[in-house]
Amino acid sequence: MNQILQILGAVLILVAFGLTQFRVLSVTSRIYLVLNLVGAAVLFGVALAGSQWGFVMLEVVWGIVSLWSLVQSLRGRETSAPAL
Repeated sequence: MNQILQILGAVLILVAFGLTQFRVLSVTSRIYLVLNLVGAAVLFGVALAGSQWGFVMLEVVWGIVSLWSLVQSLRGRETSAPAL
């Protein structure tokens, strides 16, 4: 079950990433942010259960950034991505 959850969480984040790379989604789209947030939450749970503290820290930050951006989007404030 642990492996299935790890794969599910990773797939959610990777799908979001892939869709932005192919310009199907924007990094500010709600679907992208939700995929990242849910994926980070799943991976956080798996990492916490396995006492993988570096991975826990990564997923906490990933989740906080995704949640912050999603809340801003729901409030009608556009989060900006840096222009490269």
